[in-house]
Amino acid sequence: MSDTPIDSSKRTWIITSACAGAVGGVATAVPFVSTFQPSEKAKAAGAAVEVDISALKPGEKVTVEWRGKPVWIIKRSPEQLAGLPALDAQLADPKSERKPSELTPEYARNEHRSIKPEIMVAVGICTHLGCSPVDKLQAGPQPSLPDDWKGGFLCPCHGSTFDLAGRVFKNKPAPDNLEVPPHKYLSETKLLIGEDKA
Repeated sequence: MSDTPIDSSKRTWIITSACAGAVGGVATAVPFVSTFQPSEKAKAAGAAVEVDISALKPGEKVTVEWRGKPVWIIKRSPEQLAGLPALDAQLADPKSERKPSELTPEYARNEHRSIKPEIMVAVGICTHLGCSPVDKLQAGPQPSLPDDWKGGFLCPCHGSTFDLAGRVFKNKPAPDNLEVPPHKYLSETKLLIGEDKA
């Protein structure tokens, strides 16, 4: 090993070159690494949606968008709730047992398919081909519906019908009940759609 001192101008040149190289390396790496982070659009698409349901009256429905899908929130009246058990024999999967993990969270595997019996939360997309069913909330005879209709939803594309818990009727093209998205209550009147962990 030589004890020859390095010229101070060479030392300055080496330090400057090393710093410039490091800055260039960081400048190249930052955009590359940032491509692994989700975009703002992707974050927004998956973000949970807070909904105030304080003004929702029995029999009314509001629709919000979550992940580009319509999510229906309905406040069912006592009469509408009372009519749900009577439909079990006409439904393909009254207790949401066929695909519970995919379409129905544990807390919604009940007759009303909800956390609070009176509040229904469901993705408004037919499980057949992805059409959007229309509201047929009023009970009674209506075109394309049975005379003893208790209220629910009709998919006009292929005729699938769903009750007021989003459960599909037997012998219809839709294979499954409407999806219940993950959700939780932030308060008595505020819902968070898209997140259900404590």
